[in-house]
Amino acid sequence: MSSPAPQPPARKRSTAAVGWLITIALNVVAPIVLYNQLHDHGYSESVAIILSGLGPALDIVIYLAWHRRVDEFAILSLTFVALTLVISLVGPDDPRLLLAKDSFVTGLLGVVYLATLAAPRPLMFYFGRKFATDGTPEMIAWWNGMWQYAGFRLVQRNLTLVWGLTFIVEAMVRVVLVYQLPHGQMVTVNSFLPYAVIGALVYWTMAYARRASARGRAATAAAQATAAEAVGAETA
Repeated sequence: MSSPAPQPPARKRSTAAVGWLITIALNVVAPIVLYNQLHDHGYSESVAIILSGLGPALDIVIYLAWHRRVDEFAILSLTFVALTLVISLVGPDDPRLLLAKDSFVTGLLGVVYLATLAAPRPLMFYFGRKFATDGTPEMIAWWNGMWQYAGFRLVQRNLTLVWGLTFIVEAMVRVVLVYQLPHGQMVTVNSFLPYAVIGALVYWTMAYARRASARGRAATAAAQATAAEAVGAETA
């Protein structure tokens, strides 16, 4: 019989909160603000995109100095910036194609998610380690140790699969809408749809993780009860 999954160590809420604030500020807020400000002040598209990567780059430096290891989330943010830059430089300046380029980046991101299913550990395992722990060695060791349990591995792979497929579907929908809607409406769609999709994915992820955790605790309790009954029967 396999041993029950260990409970996580006590999480340092202040450390986790600071980590979340730094991650969101440098990987989400900073790239958007830098890009918009630079673009509005006359800088070229390419320059604005390149400099928007300063936030994630700074996050990698801070995380490396703080935890002595590289932050996977910041690396993905930089990868996203790089993909955006490459796609922005490809193709003619057709208005509809320009509106569709964001969708291509999202689609490529979805492909990256799915590709990691063939890796030893899928992408959502590393995101989970980033956001479900406070970054301390004890919490990291606990999260890494959970990989030995089949249920935990299944959850991480399912999360990665759903996120990857959702990004690809979103990209396909946006490309279709680019050629169906007027430019003004499509700009509005591009402004809110990605955030709505990510919000829905985060909500679903939290709900799915809670259900999976509850099932795991129930299975552990049942296994412990069965073991106790077996011991009782042997000593009777």
